[in-house]
Amino acid sequence: MDIDKELEKIFNSDELNLLNVKPKVSNSITSDERLVRSFEEINDFIDKNGKLPEANTDNILERSLCFRLQGIMEDAEKVRNLKQYDRHDILAEEIKAPETLDDIFADDEFDLLSDDVDIFTLKNVPKEIAKTDFVARRKPCANFEEYEEIFKKCQNELKYGIRTLEKFNEKQIEEGQMFVLNGVLLYVDKLYDIKRVERGYENKFDGRTHLIFENGTESNMRFRSLCKRLFETGKHISNTIDEKMKKFNNIQDEDKPTGYIYVLQSKSRESRIKELRHLYKIGYCETTVEERIKNAANEPTYLMAPVKVVAEFKTYNMNTQKFEDLLHRFLGQCQVSIDVFDNNGTRHTPREWFQVPLEVIEQAIKLIVTGEVVNYRYDRETKTIQLISN
Repeated sequence: MDIDKELEKIFNSDELNLLNVKPKVSNSITSDERLVRSFEEINDFIDKNGKLPEANTDNILERSLCFRLQGIMEDAEKVRNLKQYDRHDILAEEIKAPETLDDIFADDEFDLLSDDVDIFTLKNVPKEIAKTDFVARRKPCANFEEYEEIFKKCQNELKYGIRTLEKFNEKQIEEGQMFVLNGVLLYVDKLYDIKRVERGYENKFDGRTHLIFENGTESNMRFRSLCKRLFETGKHISNTIDEKMKKFNNIQDEDKPTGYIYVLQSKSRESRIKELRHLYKIGYCETTVEERIKNAANEPTYLMAPVKVVAEFKTYNMNTQKFEDLLHRFLGQCQVSIDVFDNNGTRHTPREWFQVPLEVIEQAIKLIVTGEVVNYRYDRETKTIQLISN
C-alpha cells in the first residue's frame, strides 16, 4: 500500500476541514507584562482619586494597591523596569552609594542624621502607610490647583522668551523661584530654617524646603539635596523683567515705584491702523497706567482711540523717562509715523508707536535691565534681536 497516496486521499476528502488544526495560541503573559499591568492599576487609581492608595481604609482594592506599591518600591529591579511608566513620579529614585561623609549628609533628605530625630519612631503617621510615604519622597499635592496657574504662566513665558533657562547656582534658590529638574518644572514654595552648617571642611547652607512640581506632586527635601540634584541635572528659570528690575535695583517689597513702562495696543477702528500688524505704543508714566490712559480716545498720542494694556513694568530708583528713551532708540528703526487729527481738527504725528513683535519689546527691556543691551541690535528683516559679532 502506498501510504503517501492514502494520506493524500484522506486529506483531500476532508470536506468539513476537520483535519485543518491550527496551533493553539498561548494566552499567557510574561512576568514583565504582568508587572506593568499591575503598576498601571496603581496609575489608574491615582488618575481617578488624585492620591496614592492608602492602607488605613475599608476599601479592599485600595489596600491591596497600597501593599502592591510597597512591594514594588522595595525591589530596585522592579523600580528600574517601571520608571518609564511612572507618570506620577511616585517611585523612589535609584540611590547611588555615597563616596564621602559629605555625600551622606548632603543626601540626608529626611533629616535622619539630625540630633533631635529618633529614626526608630514615626510620629503622626498611620503604621500601615508609614513605609510607603517614607520611601516615595514625593506625594500628590492636595491643593495643587493653587499653584497650577503659576506653572501655566511660566510655560507661556518660556515659550515667548520672557523667561529663559539658566545655568544653576545655589544663590538662585529662593522662595518663589522656579527650576527644571529632570525635565519637570518645580516651584520653591517655602524655605525653612536655612542656616550654615559645618560639613567636613566646608560651611554650607542647609535646611528644609517645600517644593511643588508641575506633575502635581510636592516634596519636603532638604536644601542640600535640592542643590545637589539641580547641580547634576537642573536649570534655573530666569526671572521676568519686572522681577529683574526689582533685583537689579535692590528693591524691597515696601519700596515705592518711580514710574511705569507700558506697552499698549490700539483699538482704533480705522482700517489704516487696524491693518498694521504688531503695532504697539511704548511709553512711560509716573501715575498708574490705568489713570494715564483713561482719556485715550481724546488724546492724539493714543491715536484718538481706546487702547489695550498688553504689558506694564514697574521701575524703581531710576529715571523712567530715560529708560523709555533708551528703549525707543534701540527700536528706532521700527518707529512708525501716523497722522491723526484731534477734536479741533489739528494734525498730530505721535512718535511713540512701533511696528515690532511684542516678545521683541519684552526682550529689549530685559537686555536694558541687565545692561547687556550694548551687545545686541534689532534686525528689522528677521524681526529678531541679534548679538553683535566682534
